[in-house]
Parts: sequence; C-alpha cells; structure tokens
Amino acid sequence: MESDNSKEQQLLEAKKHIRRVKLFYIHLAGYLVVVALLLYNLYIVEGTYTHTIISLNLSVLLLWTVAMFINYWRVFKERKMFNKSWENKKIKSYLDKKDIEETKMWE
Repeated sequence: MESDNSKEQQLLEAKKHIRRVKLFYIHLAGYLVVVALLLYNLYIVEGTYTHTIISLNLSVLLLWTVAMFINYWRVFKERKMFNKSWENKKIKSYLDKKDIEETKMWE
C-alpha cells in the first residue's frame, strides 16, 4: 500500500517536471521570436521618439532575459553539465576508443 502511494507520488512529480520543461521550451520559443522582432525594430527605428523606443526595447530585452534565466534555473536546477557520472562515461569511452585503436593498429 505504501509503495503504491510512493509510486503515485513519483509519477505525479515526474508529470509536474515534464510540464515545467515543456512550458520552459514554449517560453523559450516565444522569447526567441520576440527578441528577433525587437532587434529588427532596433535596426529600423528612426524618428522623433528614437531614444524612447530604443530604451523601451532594451528594457524589455533585459528584463525578459533575466526572467528566462530564472525560469531555466527553476526547471533545470538539479542538472549539472559536468557531473561525476558524465566524467566517468567520458573516461570509459576514451579508454574503449584507445583499446580499439591499439588492436586495429597491427592486426
């Protein structure tokens, strides 16, 4: 009975995490589209309100970039790029590759 509850709890947590990852990627896609449009706007802007438009665009870019980093941190905080298991896998693959090269050399 207790294991069923823990499995259900793990399943719910996994679903929540997958939903957060999915929403992050949707947020990232929207961010990239808006950044492209704002950069294009910075390229074509001219006229009386040029400084106002530029400062508004840069403010939006800065604030949204900070929001993206915060969102990224919340979603992927437990992932580390170069953790111990990654190092072990790379060492093993390097040693395997070296063994294969040594055996092929003089066969």
